[in-house]
Amino acid sequence: MATFHKRKFVPINKEKYEGNWANIISRSSWETKFMIWCDTNPAIIKWQSEELCIPYLCATDGRPHRYFPDFRIKVKAKDGSIKVYIVEIKPAGQTQPPKYPGKQTKRYITESMTYLKNRSKWEAAENYCKARNMEFMILTEQHLF
Repeated sequence: MATFHKRKFVPINKEKYEGNWANIISRSSWETKFMIWCDTNPAIIKWQSEELCIPYLCATDGRPHRYFPDFRIKVKAKDGSIKVYIVEIKPAGQTQPPKYPGKQTKRYITESMTYLKNRSKWEAAENYCKARNMEFMILTEQHLF
């Protein structure tokens, strides 16, 4: 199985990036694919990667944390309206609760805790977006490929 090491991404259309374009980090090949799409798609007016911070309470420890969603994109729709999306990129398997294997294995507990933490982040993002007339979406390999 191939591994992906985080790397810098340099956009072609630097003026479309909101933030420091010289400091964009891609953490996966899926994120790189999405960055290329944002950079080259004429419908994307502005975009940013991990520039937004959303506070949240984590269900696993009850403490406040900070969530940096993968992307924020501003899109011009076909009807001329402008929409803003917060986008998280995750494997489809991580967007569903883990299947109980019949006993509480270490893997099941770890996957359950990760899922609960992600749900806490995503609920905070959904609330953040609703309060600002934005939309939150999770993209998986089913959307990207």
